[in-house]
Amino acid sequence: MTTTLPPSSAASDAALADRLGQVRGQILREIRKVIVGQDAVIDQVLLTLLAGGHSLIVGVPGLAKTLLVQTMARALDLKFSRIQFTPDLMPSDITGTDLVQEVAASGRRELVFAPGPIFGNVILADEINRTPPKTQAALLEAMQEHRVTVQGRTYELPEPFFVFATQNPIELEGTYPLPEAQLDRFMFNIIIEYSDEADEMAIVNETTGAPAEAVRPALAGPELLAFQQLVRRVPAAEEVVRYAVQLVRTTRPDKNGAPDFVQRWLNYGASVRAAQYLILGGKARALLDGRHHAHFDDVRALARPVLRHRLLKNFHAESERVDTDTIVERLLETVPLPKSGM
Repeated sequence: MTTTLPPSSAASDAALADRLGQVRGQILREIRKVIVGQDAVIDQVLLTLLAGGHSLIVGVPGLAKTLLVQTMARALDLKFSRIQFTPDLMPSDITGTDLVQEVAASGRRELVFAPGPIFGNVILADEINRTPPKTQAALLEAMQEHRVTVQGRTYELPEPFFVFATQNPIELEGTYPLPEAQLDRFMFNIIIEYSDEADEMAIVNETTGAPAEAVRPALAGPELLAFQQLVRRVPAAEEVVRYAVQLVRTTRPDKNGAPDFVQRWLNYGASVRAAQYLILGGKARALLDGRHHAHFDDVRALARPVLRHRLLKNFHAESERVDTDTIVERLLETVPLPKSGM
């Protein structure tokens, strides 16, 4: 396995990788002015940004889901836009709409497009499952193509562009489950859990005292785009890619030779997009770790956030109270590493 970046840009890429290491420390220092603990969650949010993906953040109220995304946007000097999803939210409330306006010069009335809140860099889709599927679908084109189409006209969204959607896992009344096509567009399903006692003490002390120090930008959008391009140039050996593909293919119960637990607990497995995100996230993780190649450990570390929302459980799994993280753990135990990776 090679440990060097492509020779055509090795010197500049090495310098950019060093810069990323410096910037990461600055970003974390800025975030720590506001957010206490949640190291794994912050890392996954940062990986989402470096990979140019979108993520779903799941956690009970009061765990700073909104605050984390807003703080990250400030630390990166990106335009933050929050959309509160409600049952009466319409697609045009997200994308924008054409308005009739009078042109002063001619006195004629013309249709003028008024951009919606989707025209930002970091979009927080708050409680996304509280709005009907028709409105949820307004995000599909934006997340996949980074553009929206209104009244037959296509409008490009600003770059960089990210969507972070939140869900409350304990409230089911008045919610609409996200369709599989929507879920598959999220790179990670990030779970925020309660902090430990020491962190909760720090949170209470910091939020009931003097105002926190203002968060300052650690880098700008163009530099983040350069980091995203660098991530895609990080090598991943064929054995690492094959391992990611095998993990994903093994989740499909209709595949010949699928493990017994997959056939027993799953109706559907993950698509090839999961393997793409395992590798892309692995490349970003390698860079943040100061390495110039993706490794098997990177794929394994990201298996849970990449796969947990892509596995469709069946009645047996529900009745036995088996969650998707348990299935992913079994998957990691079942699919062997290539001999060169042991």
